Amino acid sequence: MTTPPEPPAVQHTEPVPPGVRDGLRRAGRSLLRDVPALISVAVLVLLLLAALLAPLLAPHDPMRTYAEGLSARGAPVPPGGDFPLGTDPNGRDVLSRLLYGARVSLTIGVVANGLATLVGVTAGVVAGYFGGLVDTVISRITDMVMSFPILLFCVALISVTGPSQRNVVLVIALVYWTYLARVIRGMVLSLREREFVTATRTLGVGDVRIMVRHILPHLIPAIIVYATLGVASSILIESSLSFIGVGVPVPEASWGQMIDDGRRYYEVAPWLLFAPGLCLIATVLAFNLAGDWLRDLLDPTAPERR
Repeated sequence: MTTPPEPPAVQHTEPVPPGVRDGLRRAGRSLLRDVPALISVAVLVLLLLAALLAPLLAPHDPMRTYAEGLSARGAPVPPGGDFPLGTDPNGRDVLSRLLYGARVSLTIGVVANGLATLVGVTAGVVAGYFGGLVDTVISRITDMVMSFPILLFCVALISVTGPSQRNVVLVIALVYWTYLARVIRGMVLSLREREFVTATRTLGVGDVRIMVRHILPHLIPAIIVYATLGVASSILIESSLSFIGVGVPVPEASWGQMIDDGRRYYEVAPWLLFAPGLCLIATVLAFNLAGDWLRDLLDPTAPERR
């Protein structure tokens, strides 16, 4: 008597958790009803694609000077022909430099703000949870850093360390962690008195585990919102530093440098000022609108936007 063959094993795929699926559906409905937020997200997606695909999209080398990029009098060439957005005073293609400038702005904005968020969240959670002397020391350091004018403080630090992308990232992170630290500290001061934290502490759970497993998840919506808004601020600081000549070193492409070039030649070559200026305005506005949308979306007490 032969035994029947065993049926083939059925592979079960892990379904999407209902909470995640409902959250994505709610985010999609909210985004479709909020036209400014939808446009801002579309702009950010296009900006990200432009930064990632800059080597493929750029028609020319952004740092190369072209003889045909200057007129017979040595002036920049207006938009048209081989240079869709014209050339700069050095005969370089403006469109190519805009695309590579988007890569520089996004890289510095995201990395610098990521470091600032990491430091700010850590300092805010530690200060709010432990209180006492720890809170006093961290709060005084925060107040001291926030008392300096942001741009002047960054210029002073860059003057000491030297202009480079790495130093710009570190300087921005050193300045901007204080804002998120103050917000997180206030939230943790309230959360540490909640019943679930008291009960967990009574069970003998360590402080680090309480902060990571029980307090930090309640802070994620605020962290996401402030991190999104912080990218816009970081991009503005980088552009300001490059505008005054202490940010991204020449000849790397930077929107701030391009705006500075446009300021000098705006009468004979207005496209040098308008192109990077519009890119900077659109990027910062898109991040701010996206941050406002995320704040309303992640706030459990706010009604759905109509």
